[in-house]
Amino acid sequence: MTIRPAAAAALLLTGVLVLSGCTTTPGDHSSMPGMDHSASPAAGDADVMFASMMIVHHRQAVEMSALILDKDGVDPRVTDLAERIQAAQQPEIEQLQRWLDDWGVAADDGAGMDHGDGMMTDDDLAALDAAPGPEASRLFLEQMIAHHEGAIEMAQEQIAEGRDADAIALARAIVEAQGAEIAEMTGILATL
Repeated sequence: MTIRPAAAAALLLTGVLVLSGCTTTPGDHSSMPGMDHSASPAAGDADVMFASMMIVHHRQAVEMSALILDKDGVDPRVTDLAERIQAAQQPEIEQLQRWLDDWGVAADDGAGMDHGDGMMTDDDLAALDAAPGPEASRLFLEQMIAHHEGAIEMAQEQIAEGRDADAIALARAIVEAQGAEIAEMTGILATL
């Protein structure tokens, strides 16, 4: 087998770059601010983005649930759902934060998230807070459906682009659980 001079030079240059540490791979965080160079090689940029943004996203779902649980006159099915959302998402927030800590990354504050991510605006949250029980039931369901749809989109991106097996598994669980909750909420809405 004969190696052409250009191919040999390319192989040599690749070897030099690898040995000198000048190459990066997709998901390499070594140049990211705040990133510990000993971070898990299994975590990539998509994993970090997923964990950071899902923490912010889940916190808002927990906040929305707390708002509805503080009200009187809320449909009991909505109250039950809000309790289940809090019970499921608070532990996930803690898990996501542990992963970020393990990866040596500070959690993002979510400043880049917008309503397109299913996030509610301050006005949306104020409307939910101000609504009386029956109206709040409807508003909570409408808002949480949009919120869950945003989480599912984020989770699907993680499934497609993520590298960390545990984060991908959580993303799949989010798609399944929140898809089922969307169906449940749609059914409840139809009967209010």
